[in-house]
Parts: sequence; structure tokens; C-alpha cells
Amino acid sequence: MSQKAAAEFTVNLLHSATVTHLMHLQTKSYSQHVALGDYYDGIVELVDSLVEAYQGSHGVIEEYPDPHGIYKDPLPYLDNLCNYVEEKRKSLPDDTMLQNIVDEIVQLLDTTIYKLKRFTEA
Repeated sequence: MSQKAAAEFTVNLLHSATVTHLMHLQTKSYSQHVALGDYYDGIVELVDSLVEAYQGSHGVIEEYPDPHGIYKDPLPYLDNLCNYVEEKRKSLPDDTMLQNIVDEIVQLLDTTIYKLKRFTEA
């Protein structure tokens, strides 16, 4: 498998986590809800293992296809995502339970940004 094909395979499998997660949120069937939850919980870790093993024996995949563009540096991406979440939270309902979860998302983003700034080698 070429690196281009491996990259495409990886993107399609990772995208399946998003697609099945959305299906999981929309289904009216409890069994589908559980099955899809198990899938999206497991697929990312399996793809991560697959890609790391592939890269160990065939070299690092340098480019991935993505119609939206891929950030090369995680810090600007997470900064932009944090700003996006903070802006969009204003349009969410004021329910404290919802805003608390958004607080946790912002906390995860801020913590990750801190770690990237503080512990990433130059």
C-alpha cells in the first residue's frame, strides 16, 4: 500500500468515527445507540495503532487528504477551535448543565494548549 493510499485509508476510517458518532446521537434504537457507541469509541484507538505500526515499518505518512485542509501545527488549530467554542457557546441555551459541559470542553482545550506551549520541544 502506498503512503497516499494509507493516508486515504486512515482518513476514511477516522472519519467513520465522526459519522457513526452522529448516527449514535440520532438513532431511536437503543441497540444501535450502544453498538455505534462501541464502534466510535474503539475505531480511533485501532486506527492509531494501525498507523503507528505502518509508520514504524513503512515511514511516516507526511500528507493526508482533507477537503477542509489540515493544520500542520496543533497549537493554532486548538486556539482557533477554542475561540470557535467560546463564540458558539453564546448561541447555546443558557441551561447550566449544558454550559457546564461546554466549560469542560474549554478546560480540555485550554489544558491541551498549555501542555503544547509548555512542554513541546522547539
